[in-house]
Amino acid sequence: MKSLTFVYRVGDKLYINLTNRCPCSCTFCIRQNGDGAYGSDSLWLEREPTCEEVLAEFDKYDMTGTVEIVFCGYGEPMERAEDVSFIGRELKKRYPEAVIRLNTNGLGDKINGRPTAPSLEGAVDVVSISLNSGSREDYNKVTRPKWEDSFESMLKFAEDSKKYVPQVMFTVVDVISEREINESRELAEKLGIPLRIRAYDS
Repeated sequence: MKSLTFVYRVGDKLYINLTNRCPCSCTFCIRQNGDGAYGSDSLWLEREPTCEEVLAEFDKYDMTGTVEIVFCGYGEPMERAEDVSFIGRELKKRYPEAVIRLNTNGLGDKINGRPTAPSLEGAVDVVSISLNSGSREDYNKVTRPKWEDSFESMLKFAEDSKKYVPQVMFTVVDVISEREINESRELAEKLGIPLRIRAYDS
């Protein structure tokens, strides 16, 4: 079922569902198991929202106690990199106390054909990048990306993001093997980027 759920709440966080487009087909993606996340309405969109529609959605919520606003829905937010930048800046003006986070597969440069990390300056406080594996071979098996060199592009985006965003982190999901988790940890340490091992359902 498709809907117009552009913004949804999970606890003390509000999530922005900008698009259903994504250049990956991850083996563990929650989109394969249902229509929503954490009790939300369907996140499959009838159409993509305008920036103005997304911002208007926030007027419907009591922001008291909201600690984080997250670009994360049923697609890759950086499919709309310019809109992430615009919306993020507007939200920082409105809600200066809230942390703004971007959850991304790190392939914004490949999607847009240009460096995208600079556009995040002043728009987001945290970039969380799905590392998924510690090697190109394992990454391609797990992530099944559109481009063969996606792993390298993702790593470059991560390093570039450190220049423009206060906090950058990698994540892996605990469905991958212990070997892959260890390799991911070693790679993250080498790049000086913290790694979060995320439970599949969180």
